[in-house]
Amino acid sequence: MNHIATVLTVLVLVEHIYIVWMEMFAWETVGKRSFGKSLPAELFKPTKGLAANQGLYNGFLVAGLAWSFFINEPLWSDNVRLFFLSCVLVAGIFGGITASKKIFFVQGIPALLAILFVLFSK
Repeated sequence: MNHIATVLTVLVLVEHIYIVWMEMFAWETVGKRSFGKSLPAELFKPTKGLAANQGLYNGFLVAGLAWSFFINEPLWSDNVRLFFLSCVLVAGIFGGITASKKIFFVQGIPALLAILFVLFSK
């Protein structure tokens, strides 16, 4: 179970690396393809700074999840991992309620699964 928890955590981490890149560096191209149905095309240029700010916050999630792999004490590693996965889950739930249900399924569900496997791998 511990290996599954690790794989799921890495999946969430890699997904957020992609989100960081999209929001900070590719908002007007890849971001437009991802959010073009929910945001009018003319708003991507003026919201580039806002998206980059969101990307920075996602970068903190990436940093926290990555950090959890470098902590030698298993209890602390799991606690740090659970904290940052919980932040992703809360963001996924909030995004699913306020922006698009897809956000819950793309971000929230993988984080929830990772949380469950971290908890049950103890």
